[in-house]
Amino acid sequence: MTEPMSPGALYRLMTFLSPAFPVGAFTYSHGLEQVIEQGIVTDRVELEHWLQDVLRHGAGRTDAILLAETHRSFTADGGTGIQDLRELGLALQPSKERRLETAAQGTAFIRTVEKGWQPEADGPAFLFGDLTGADRDDWPYPVAVGLACAAHAIPLVPAITSFLQAFAANLVSAAIRAVPLGQNDGQLVVAGLETAVFEVAEEALLSGLDDLGSSTFLADIASMAHETQYSRLFRS
Repeated sequence: MTEPMSPGALYRLMTFLSPAFPVGAFTYSHGLEQVIEQGIVTDRVELEHWLQDVLRHGAGRTDAILLAETHRSFTADGGTGIQDLRELGLALQPSKERRLETAAQGTAFIRTVEKGWQPEADGPAFLFGDLTGADRDDWPYPVAVGLACAAHAIPLVPAITSFLQAFAANLVSAAIRAVPLGQNDGQLVVAGLETAVFEVAEEALLSGLDDLGSSTFLADIASMAHETQYSRLFRS
């Protein structure tokens, strides 16, 4: 059963994962720009198939598990294991651009939350005002979101579901600009991914660190190839 969520927690969740939240998500395509350039993704159907795989077998699933583990760590012991999760989230990235994608967004996210929003619960890993240098840099995005959601009393199920929906919607937005794809077709893709988002969120709730892993090799290779793509709109 889903935990009840207060209006304040709902407001913060909607704000944290809004396209307007200043993490620069619109500048990243997760390698999608490369496969569009190669002619692998050229229309709505191919885009939906690509994103289904990324959600179910790639970063969608992995990030959902990391978010869940971070949320549980904060809830169980105040976040004493979150630094390890932070390092793991960065180490799992398959390319330079994918590391940039998660680290730049995660670091911008957690710093913005820290400056603008008073947490509902204290925790040493979230209130890291005494940390300096590298310890304040490079927070992987799902770890940052899991940490902030736990600190702001946002229940885990809506946190994971909203995170996955925002991830998918951002990639659809990238495809609308790069394919190009019409707005209506983009919304059809978002609607078609609903079941995948729910199922990946449910799987993440039942998974742990031993279940981490991905098998989206083409997406990983695309992110590597994108580093030398001649003309680019996106940073990944």
